[in-house]
Amino acid sequence: MTILTPTTETEACAAIADAAASVSPLSLEGGGTRSGIGRPIQTARTLSSRALTGVTLYEPAEMVIGAHAGTPMAEIVRTLDEGGQALTFEPMDHRALLGTRGEPTIGAVAAANVSGPRRIQAGAARDSLIGIRLVNGRGEAVKSGGRVMKNVTGLDLVKLVAGSWGTLGFLTEVTLKVLPKPERLATLVLRGLDDAHAVRVLSAALGSPFDVTAAAHLPAGLGGGAQTLVRIEGLGFSVDYRVGELRRLFRRDGSADLIEGEAAAALWRAVRDVEPLAEPRDAAIWRISTAPTRGPDLAGVVGRLVPGARWFFDWGGGLVWLACPIGASEGDPADAGAAAIRAAIDQFGGHATLIRAPAEIRAVVPVFQPQSEPIARLTAGIKATFDPAGIFNPGRMYAGV
Repeated sequence: MTILTPTTETEACAAIADAAASVSPLSLEGGGTRSGIGRPIQTARTLSSRALTGVTLYEPAEMVIGAHAGTPMAEIVRTLDEGGQALTFEPMDHRALLGTRGEPTIGAVAAANVSGPRRIQAGAARDSLIGIRLVNGRGEAVKSGGRVMKNVTGLDLVKLVAGSWGTLGFLTEVTLKVLPKPERLATLVLRGLDDAHAVRVLSAALGSPFDVTAAAHLPAGLGGGAQTLVRIEGLGFSVDYRVGELRRLFRRDGSADLIEGEAAAALWRAVRDVEPLAEPRDAAIWRISTAPTRGPDLAGVVGRLVPGARWFFDWGGGLVWLACPIGASEGDPADAGAAAIRAAIDQFGGHATLIRAPAEIRAVVPVFQPQSEPIARLTAGIKATFDPAGIFNPGRMYAGV
């Protein structure tokens, strides 16, 4: 495997133009920490952004940061921390779950639309992304968006590229809006609730005027008893008031313990990075989005069809992280729970992505939610427009695209 590491956008354009001329497929990556997500692809060369590094713009007063796509997330976090700011969408670090090494990059976070617990309040990576530079499949540099939200020229293209997993273009630079870091972080923990009761509590918290920034439920059996988590952030006096009001809201649901500081931060990092399901390593991991009130029912149906399945809820119940033992599914032991999960989605609504499974399973099981025929035609048309020769991550999201 040859790894190409351009140090400038011009070099990237030349490498891609050469690949397009010879119709030589390329694997696109940043730090390679999410290379195991998607259908397996076979290419002779990988085009990496890891040498395109450095913050290109940081204006704390304007609450915006720009960086070359290969800039490590650690550098972005450090730069923002020095300015008392942070990314709004709390991106997940997949390394613990996937067992990968390397450094996650800001470009890969944008390309995969990676988000964490705060998405329920602040939106996804896509919602903070306001500008990009990329190289299309013709080897042409393209600029879209800008440095401020009011400059909306090309913003639809920015949103389209977020979540395309490197199938439409090679990102060289991204610009994102940021927010001030909260002065204080506190988490209320209710214990012993079943899934349905917990989601009712989370829905009440999120529907209250008390500005909850994260809401999750860890069922019993994930390293301890059931925990229902509600996070509150902001100025100290405001957090005190909202904690008190939320405790009154929960008075019929049980006593709510308060966790603060590093203990609370560590708890939410574990939720963000799906640490409760990281072991055993041979279990398939699914990421399922659905209506929050449907989450417990959906997980329950899968649990009845796939013995040994385990799960927890983020985003107030709207994100179900689910681990399926490979070989446990009824009907087809090699489908990693796919048939049961797709059937549950047909019943309750939503979509599912297979985040972790061996390559031989990802080659035959649809990794991303199957598309209807009209949407599949639209997807293929967009791909052909951006990448006429089909050289970028061919088939990573959908077979034949």
